[in-house]
Parts: sequence; structure tokens; C-alpha cells
Amino acid sequence: MAHIQLKNISKTFGNHTALAGLDLDIADGEFFVLLGETGAGKTTTLRMIAGLEKPTEGQVFIDGVDVANWGAAERDVALVLQQYSLYPRYTVRENLEFPLKPKIRRLPDAEIKDRVDRAARTLRIEHLLDRKTDRLSGGEMQRVSIGRAIVRKPRVFLMDEPLSALDAKLREALRTELKNLQMQLGATFLFVTHDQIEAMSMGDKVGVLNHGRIVQTGTPYEIYNNPRDTYVASFVGSPPMNLVDGKLVNGRAVMAPLNFELPFEGRAKTSGATDGRPLVFGIRPEDVYLDSGAPVEARVHDVENHGVEKILTLRVGDAMLRATVPARTDVAIEQPVRFAWDPDKVVLFDKGSGINLHHAG
Repeated sequence: MAHIQLKNISKTFGNHTALAGLDLDIADGEFFVLLGETGAGKTTTLRMIAGLEKPTEGQVFIDGVDVANWGAAERDVALVLQQYSLYPRYTVRENLEFPLKPKIRRLPDAEIKDRVDRAARTLRIEHLLDRKTDRLSGGEMQRVSIGRAIVRKPRVFLMDEPLSALDAKLREALRTELKNLQMQLGATFLFVTHDQIEAMSMGDKVGVLNHGRIVQTGTPYEIYNNPRDTYVASFVGSPPMNLVDGKLVNGRAVMAPLNFELPFEGRAKTSGATDGRPLVFGIRPEDVYLDSGAPVEARVHDVENHGVEKILTLRVGDAMLRATVPARTDVAIEQPVRFAWDPDKVVLFDKGSGINLHHAG
């Protein structure tokens, strides 16, 4: 297994800067998820570790060794991509055996059989071993391509959006399986995705990437509950965090453009949250609640029914706020409702920099 470190990595393609001053530390045996929008630099980071791209600047370490001049084969990493790189005319067994039969260092037949059978058992594809891969479903093909990575017993598994081509139900099943697989193998996994549900449900640690820089690294809990800035707050979470401009005045949150107020005792002592300073108040939709005696009136703009809950979009003047309420809540579009928030769950951001006041300084 392996500990991976990227130090001050920059990568430019012509005039385009894909990565800038990127630092990353992935512990041995960790399931690390790199989360970012399309074009944030996720795949470039992955290719850098795999040895398929060379950094313009900076160093790549695997287990404390600078691997800058090592080729992809020497690094002993396995890459699983969104497109299944399988040989269509081969059977599943032949596909799984393929990485174990290089001209140099070919493994003994008994060892090959043992590794293939073990991978097939782990991924529950034993019944498919004699089937040609062009006869498989998307989920089966993805299992086989993960199997091809497992048989090699690499030091690091690098996965580039491996589930994004699958349907929702299958994605959910494979998320659980991949996480279990990583724990079973005790392997170091770097999983790249733009899907924050994947990131939050699978990662031991999540690194949020924005325009080639890591904005925040932490456990899913830390990133969700204490986002470093308004970018992370709005990107992580479904629905995303509500962000409303305002300021503190005498222990009350006064929303500047709309002149509605909410009580804000308790957390108002946050360092630097002085009266009158322009702020952004961040509150998760599940911490906004309806109550007939609540201080602010809104209109129901939209209702999304998610089975166990409803996600309401509330309109206050020109502002929209999301609230997650129990499914039994009976509301109709354009109905007036009153709402409040849990002041202890509010996150304060500086209006100018967007930085969480807890992280500032």
C-alpha cells in the first residue's frame, strides 16, 4: 500500500493552467475522494500520480520517494476509468488474466488462477467468467475493469469517475461495494468525482478542488458542517447551503437587501463577527424550519417531493431559501408560511473574501 504526497504541483498546457500550487496528502490505506466541477483539474491530478503526465513544477512522492522520473509501470498504480478498457473479444476470465501475463515477469499459472478467482469472488462475477465482455451490461463491465485492477495488487488504486456512466440504482450499489472493497483490501484509493453524494458517502477524506487548487480537505462531516468558504458551502450538500447577505446588529441577523431579521444569539460571539460588518449567513436547508409563530414570513415558491422529505423553496422578497421539511408537511405553492432557523447551525462568512470566520486568521 502507499502514502501519496503532491507538493506544490503546477501543470500548464500551453496558456491554460490546469493545476496551481496544489498540495495533497493521502494517507496509506485511505479512501480519498477528489471532488470538483468539470475542468477543476481532477483528472490531471490523477494522471500526475499515475505517471501519465509530468508536472510543470512540484514533486510527486509515493511512500516518501520522489517518483518524478518513474514511468507509469514502475509506479505500480492501477487506473480505473469511466470508459471500460476491456478487450471485447476476450472472455471475462481472459480480461482478468491479461495484466498478469506480461512478457517479462509472467506469473505462474496457479497464481494467475488464484488471483482471478479471488477477484471474481470479491466482485461477485464468478458466473460471468466465461462470457465475452461485449455481452455484459454496464455495471458488469465496470466490475470487470475494477477486477483487472485488483488482480495486479497495485500499491494505489486511481479511479476516475468510474460510476458516472451507470444508472442511479447501480451507482448506489457499486458505491457501497467499492467502499467495502477498499476496506477489505486495506488499499489506498484515490477516487475522482464531480458528484458530491459519491464523495460524502465514500470518502474517509475529501479534497475539494476549484480551478486547479485544493480549497479544503477534511472528513465529509467537517466539509459539510464547517465549509472553509462560500464556494465549498454552495458546492457540497444537496440541496446546497443557503447563503444570504447581511450583518449582525445587537445579536440579530439583519438580511441587508430584504430587511428581514432572525435572532442570532449564541454564535454571535464568533471572532471578528462585529456589528455592522458585511457578512454572508450560511444555513443548511435542514436547519430552516416552518413554524406558525416564527419571525419571518415567506411564500412557498416550489415543492420537491423526495419521499421521506420535501424540499421547499421559500421566497422572501427577491431572495430564495431552501428548507427541508418532513414529507407529511402540508404546503401548496404560493401559500404564505412563517420560518425560522437554528442559530447554532449558522455559519458566518466574510462578505468580501467568502472565507468562513472560523477558518479566518
